Amino acid sequence: MLYPTDTVYAIGCDLTVRSAVEQVRQIKRMSSDKPLTFLCSSLSNIATYAHVSDAGYRLIKRLIPGPYTFLLPATKLVPRLVMAPKRKTTGIRVPDHAICQALLRALENPLVSTSASTVFGQSGARVSKPELFDQLDKLVDIIIDDDSTVGFQVSTMLDLTGEEPILLRKGLGFEAVSGLVAEAESEQSMV
Repeated sequence: MLYPTDTVYAIGCDLTVRSAVEQVRQIKRMSSDKPLTFLCSSLSNIATYAHVSDAGYRLIKRLIPGPYTFLLPATKLVPRLVMAPKRKTTGIRVPDHAICQALLRALENPLVSTSASTVFGQSGARVSKPELFDQLDKLVDIIIDDDSTVGFQVSTMLDLTGEEPILLRKGLGFEAVSGLVAEAESEQSMV
């Protein structure tokens, strides 16, 4: 499906439906060694799909819901088709968007989420909603339109696989993250 998030319009599907995940990869022209991010409904839901350290837990709790992607070590419940195969990591978000949360409740499973605008080339491509809908209409089973404008800013991405959080990408919400990352680093150095 094509659906709005708190960052961009995304192409996605139920994480547990292999054929749908393969279809998302085909639409995006992504090889199977490229990881896919997925949405979870809450922090407890994240803990089902990723190993979260105590420091990571505290940081995530302060940022979600919101425009943040967390790179975390995957649990065995994450399908290989969506994780980074060599590192066994996964990108997870908890969106601050009513439609995303409603979809997560209805599916009762995480939702694959990859930027739809990158179908047209580079990330952050400026594509109007009519162009986006026209281009993807025959490629997706459903399009959800919430009458909002198409967003072009990606999520801020944090790597929480190590001792200290590492900023991988500046995006929406970066200002809130910069202070929290410095705080987490100073807490870690006191240990």
